[in-house]
Amino acid sequence: MSGAAARLGESPPTISRKIDDLETTLGTQLFIRSTRGVELTEAGKVVLRYAHQMAEAANTLKDQAGAQRAPVEGRIVLSTGDGIGPYWLAPRLHEFQNDNPRVQIRMLVNDEPADVTNGEADIALHFAEPKSHELLHHKLGVQHYIGFASRDYFRERKPPESLFEYYKYRCLMHSSYVNQVERWAPKVSELRRMIDYAFVSNSGTALIQSCAAGGGVAILPSFVAAIDNRIIPLDLPEIAPIQFWVAYTERFRRRPEGQLFVDWIRKRFEQDDAMWFREQFVHPRDVFSNVHIFPAAAARREP
Repeated sequence: MSGAAARLGESPPTISRKIDDLETTLGTQLFIRSTRGVELTEAGKVVLRYAHQMAEAANTLKDQAGAQRAPVEGRIVLSTGDGIGPYWLAPRLHEFQNDNPRVQIRMLVNDEPADVTNGEADIALHFAEPKSHELLHHKLGVQHYIGFASRDYFRERKPPESLFEYYKYRCLMHSSYVNQVERWAPKVSELRRMIDYAFVSNSGTALIQSCAAGGGVAILPSFVAAIDNRIIPLDLPEIAPIQFWVAYTERFRRRPEGQLFVDWIRKRFEQDDAMWFREQFVHPRDVFSNVHIFPAAAARREP
């Protein structure tokens, strides 16, 4: 209660009274009060979900009604992992800044998302659904991981014909993907125990460079096929689908630049070129008619 009162600029007794009034109006208990604090009831969780939707609708109305608003300005700190942030969002941030030239974006690349509730960042990408009631969050999509290799690596080797042949090759892996193995598809999780990775790094750049130089088979997000043609996707199913979310506080959403940036990120993953992040896996061969893929037998099927 004290935290909510501080964020809203009101006293704890006032917040408590307003909650009592709301529970009376709705005819149901929203919180369980104890010596440890308060917890949401199931009814409270439903009300919270609709409250978020109402807040978003009200903010959208405000934005559309205020189309002639003055230019916003400020600084936004975005916390992101080593893949989507540097390789997908960074090349597209100019789109947001073209419309909002007075807003500075600072991108923090971390293995773990920064704590936005403590002010470490304003907004963060998460690869596990946020549980804190202090956070607003939205699912953005799914990263689909597949194998890539250079032409040189398979010049004298036969490419794998199934996922379960990966153990025969030098495999390259991002350290954060190794830590996400518990969320791999059940049929593939056993693969993690079969593979002795030759190279593990927390740098996507290092992983791609090693793969491009013939270092081995790299496990990378499928969208990498659109940004680096030195490495070639294998003609095999995905290894793992990993969901991701964007999370931020109500405090950030209320800032003039906050909701604008949230809306921009969400729309960026809904556009046509973001097909890589759909629920259903899209293989690069189905996107690029001229893409080279391994094995060669599959490449001959390309029109």
